[in-house]
Amino acid sequence: MTSIKEQAAISRLLSFLQDWDNAGKVARNNILNNFIEANQGKTAPELEQEFSQGASLFLVRLTTWLRLTYPLLNRKTVSNRYLIEFLEVGGVLTLLEILALNKIKEEDKKESVKLLQVIANSGRKYKELICESYGVRSIAEFLAKSKSEETQEEVQVLLDSLIHGNPKYQNQVYKGLIALLPCASPKAQQLALQTLRTAQSIIGTTHPSIVDCVLKLLCTMHLEVQYEAIELIKDLVNYDVCPALLKGLVALLIPSFKETSKLQSQIVSDSSVLELTAHLPLFLQQAAAAKAIGILARHNTTLAEEMLHLRVIHSLMAAMGNTDHSNSQRQASLTLEYFVQLFPVVEENVRKTMGEELYKLFLSNAENLYMNIDSIQADILAANKVNVTRVLHLSGLSYSNMSFYFGHSNEDQVAYITHFQKEDVEEKE
Repeated sequence: MTSIKEQAAISRLLSFLQDWDNAGKVARNNILNNFIEANQGKTAPELEQEFSQGASLFLVRLTTWLRLTYPLLNRKTVSNRYLIEFLEVGGVLTLLEILALNKIKEEDKKESVKLLQVIANSGRKYKELICESYGVRSIAEFLAKSKSEETQEEVQVLLDSLIHGNPKYQNQVYKGLIALLPCASPKAQQLALQTLRTAQSIIGTTHPSIVDCVLKLLCTMHLEVQYEAIELIKDLVNYDVCPALLKGLVALLIPSFKETSKLQSQIVSDSSVLELTAHLPLFLQQAAAAKAIGILARHNTTLAEEMLHLRVIHSLMAAMGNTDHSNSQRQASLTLEYFVQLFPVVEENVRKTMGEELYKLFLSNAENLYMNIDSIQADILAANKVNVTRVLHLSGLSYSNMSFYFGHSNEDQVAYITHFQKEDVEEKE
């Protein structure tokens, strides 16, 4: 037999549920806000005592209403029991669906992301549930389309949570981040690159597509994206994609005729301004590649040495002759200066190709060289034929060091080095 106190609690519960059932949208919002305010910080046992062991009845009503109308809680104090009940009625799918709906306000979508954070932070099985519900794709697509940087940062927190302590699906999150890189949102690109650095260290292996995706980001006009791309490149040179990455960076120093022609075909006017505008992404990429090569070379002499075998000196000098883009000239000149200081063989070949007058200008102020050269000197740089590869091979410089850096167990890497050795021999003949 229930006590008077228990009967009073049951009566309050029934009255509360009746008020909820009879209320419209505005009234239910008020009831929910009052409930949150009155019960903030309470534990599950405390809530059950307050509602005479019937708090779950209200939760069922709330989650049902959520599925139908998609309003979201402003504060989230979730016990394990209530979380399970929420998930059992399709809570995760509901929250993910909210992210894709056009008519839902951005603020509500942000709150949906925060609820997903709560779920993900509750343990591995909950992270797996989100991923099994095609959550990574939905979350990544929302990050790419969101117009609110604050909301995008909340999504980054969620993706970071999903990459930790989630071995079954961490590769899925990793691939989802890579798929984000070509999106149109600079903020999404920046956040994806930041999270990829964390993901890369956790997974320990690379996906082949990451090289092309990251290199393409170097054509961005957004310096914060370029910075994060170069930071990721600094990490990636420690993995098996290093040879492809270095080869790709050096190749960007001389934009391909195919890409240049493609851009020229889009120009409908003979205006030089339009032509330069069309070429701008390639020139931005060229300058960023020169900058990245300089950063890598200063960070690791072995990498600098390997790039010599990729004819990086020839390509840097060619970029210095690009009078259509001063930053390409500046970045390439600064990077070349370091190679000249580091390798005597480079200094000798660069001096010989430039000639004494141009070389003196280069030594006096490499950063501002582009402002002091004339068209003839620019043409000398652009058309240079410098090739220190054969000299390095004949002197026996550092192929052993390269083997030490890459290790002896990777057949693809050995083949990669051998390829350049063969080129040296062919050129000598």
